[in-house]
Amino acid sequence: MKTIRSIGSLAFVLGLFVAVFGGIPWHVMVYDDPVVPWWLRIAVFCLLGGILVVLASVAIEQKMSASPQAPAPSAAAESEVVLLNCDEMPGRPIAKVLGLVQGHTVFAIWLGKDLSALVRLILGGELTEYTEMMARARAAATGRMIAQAEEMGADAIINVRYMTTSVVGSAAELLAYGTAVTLSG
Repeated sequence: MKTIRSIGSLAFVLGLFVAVFGGIPWHVMVYDDPVVPWWLRIAVFCLLGGILVVLASVAIEQKMSASPQAPAPSAAAESEVVLLNCDEMPGRPIAKVLGLVQGHTVFAIWLGKDLSALVRLILGGELTEYTEMMARARAAATGRMIAQAEEMGADAIINVRYMTTSVVGSAAELLAYGTAVTLSG
């Protein structure tokens, strides 16, 4: 279903760009000729057909999927740096506070996936395109924060927090931050 939706999204985007950047200039130059050229007809059919394919695939996918998707793998699974959202490590005292570490990223989805999400807004349901985007952004920001802590020689990052903001349209900024520490014992 995802492949079909991607093809529909691609057809929509190509049709949209050809219609806007080719059709409008063509109409301005030859506005007195009522015959619409074949390439503009194909572009309009791609634009409308793409919307229909995306709409249909999202509707079918929503009916077929009753189980939630598995979460994205954590960036912390590959590192020996412990991540905690509290201010101390139970059973291991903090030997030294190394300082603030952070990871930052800005992610966006392409127009075709944005169209799929827009259809889901109309039909209802989880906006999986944005969920996947934010999972990738969170993993990237966490990975960058861990890499910075490893460079400092940290054993753990305490008080880990995530902050997100909308940058523009469907782009989101994600910041992961915490305090890098070394542990005793």
